[in-house]
Amino acid sequence: MPDRQTLILSSQSPDQSRQIAQALAPQLRAGDTILLSGDVGAGKTHFARSVIQASLTIPEDVPSPTYTLVQSYPGQWGDIWHADLYRLSSPHEIEELGLSQAFEEAICLIEWPDRLDGLAPVQALILTLTSGEDQNHRQLDFCWSDPRWNDKLKGLADV
Repeated sequence: MPDRQTLILSSQSPDQSRQIAQALAPQLRAGDTILLSGDVGAGKTHFARSVIQASLTIPEDVPSPTYTLVQSYPGQWGDIWHADLYRLSSPHEIEELGLSQAFEEAICLIEWPDRLDGLAPVQALILTLTSGEDQNHRQLDFCWSDPRWNDKLKGLADV
């Protein structure tokens, strides 16, 4: 496996975080998984929602999947699965939810990926969001080892 690479971005507002997500969305294809980590309120759902909304051909409301665990959407570049695993009680539920298959066949945005208990795809992009010096500032740390992310993340620093 190649060495891990990182890209660290600073967002000064929710709007700038949305713009970063919107710039990434057209690069995503089936089999791409983004693992979103960060404290409660760090912006994981906001980032995922922004990717999804940028990917839809027909705009629709994108609720948090906190209670449903998984929401899926027909995107322009493939089906999108948005999962919030915070309430997951066992890694065995990953199979019941169909996530293992979705990792191969859909674009997956996974909040609270620590609940996957080793079942996360090794080629996934890891995005850690951290609150900054004020309530609107976020640091976005992208980390990956799969070379396919190199081109997909090009240009994000210019947003």
